[in-house]
Amino acid sequence: GSKVSSKIAVIENLINKADALVIGGGMTYTFMKAKGYSVGNSICEDDKVDIAKNLMKMAEEKNVKLLISQDVVVADDFSQEANTKVVSTSEIPDGWEGIDMGPKSRENAREVIMGAKTILWNGPVGVFEIDKFSEGTKAIAEAVAESTKQGAVSVLGGGDTVAAIEKF
Repeated sequence: GSKVSSKIAVIENLINKADALVIGGGMTYTFMKAKGYSVGNSICEDDKVDIAKNLMKMAEEKNVKLLISQDVVVADDFSQEANTKVVSTSEIPDGWEGIDMGPKSRENAREVIMGAKTILWNGPVGVFEIDKFSEGTKAIAEAVAESTKQGAVSVLGGGDTVAAIEKF
């Protein structure tokens, strides 16, 4: 809970400075709930839904591209043995939880990252500790590394982000 809360505060500050923000991981579901969608059993901070609505409105007013995962890997259990499928973030089934950024969202995030001059990455976009749910975070790590090699400045924050980088 507190990790997501602190990230929402970061987003609020960045909307005044950034051209684009990519929202993935656990925060996705608070934003999807703010859009009126069911998030199944996904992590969601109900007390932050109004803030997410305001952030989406602020981004629109300031012409900041707010890229929220449009597809997600969902699982029926929080384990390596779980059944999984890729669904639209607006169609998470009851009893399932969003567990990783979906393939289309990874491509869209990569596009934004490859076009960036400065990248601030705070937090994985899936449960990278379980291999089955690590593809999204791995894709983001690879895009950040490639963009940095091409001259972007990248700043990585948070213990989970560092752990993800060390893994990949």
